[in-house]
Amino acid sequence: MALHRLVSVTIGIPNLDETARYYEEFGLTPLRDNRFATVDGGEQLRLVHAPNRRVVDVTFGADNQDDIDRIARQLQKLDLDFTTSDGRVETFEPIAGFRATVEVTSHIIQSPVSAPVYNGPGRIDRSNNRAPGILREDRVRPRKLGHVVIGSTDQAATQKFFTDGIGLKISDVIPSLAAFMRCSTDHHNILVQQAPADFLHHTSWQVDDVDEIGRGAMAMLENHPERHVWGLGRHHVGSNFFWYLKDPAGNFAEYYSDLDCIVDDALWKPGVWEGAKGLFNWGPPPPPSFVMPEDLAAHMTGSHDAG
Repeated sequence: MALHRLVSVTIGIPNLDETARYYEEFGLTPLRDNRFATVDGGEQLRLVHAPNRRVVDVTFGADNQDDIDRIARQLQKLDLDFTTSDGRVETFEPIAGFRATVEVTSHIIQSPVSAPVYNGPGRIDRSNNRAPGILREDRVRPRKLGHVVIGSTDQAATQKFFTDGIGLKISDVIPSLAAFMRCSTDHHNILVQQAPADFLHHTSWQVDDVDEIGRGAMAMLENHPERHVWGLGRHHVGSNFFWYLKDPAGNFAEYYSDLDCIVDDALWKPGVWEGAKGLFNWGPPPPPSFVMPEDLAAHMTGSHDAG
């Protein structure tokens, strides 16, 4: 695979200061100019001003210039405009209108985190000690940006842009609705879903385990219960635990852990999923606003400038 990681996402929003405070509280480390870093991924989020919330740029990591040249040839075959420089290629997705960048960059390196030790029926793996998860007091800090979910008015065309142009691989599909695509060993780094308007659905941020999901979400909701969207639950496609919150601009932000990983492509067969199984395995049912965010009507009627 020419690609090896999701490097960063740039989000356009109308309310910079308020949204920046949210992501700092979410656990990201503020840098300069409304840029934020994760523990392991470095700078992975940038907020810029825009009249409505939207994806501005998604950046992927490649190993070398040969990878960049190959992606440029793929984009040329799709008749897409692009620019190249040493170790970098940029292009625009023509449906949802965001920039996609691929650059030569180092691999993300994550130190192993101790797995939770659980007791179970007939099995005492943790004796004479309380569960470590209830003893944690440190602030929850995401390890890396895991994936970005984009709504497209032409899901098939945007999917083709990512697979045939940028070079992502398909992990699973929900027919005529969504495709889960990867640029790393993570089950998915990009998900494109069919939508009545082009928009950013959510970004997803890896934490250590399900206790960190719960602790992070509860801290975010303590003084702002209106931030709650959906969770706690476990997805079926991708298998990860999740909890979704909403930032002040209306974008969803997900804490996740325990995502499927695809290390050997030959051992993974993409699945085709229908109905609720495509969305979650267990947890509370998703609210209508998760499937159809409340501000999409404004996008559809043109009340916002699509920029």
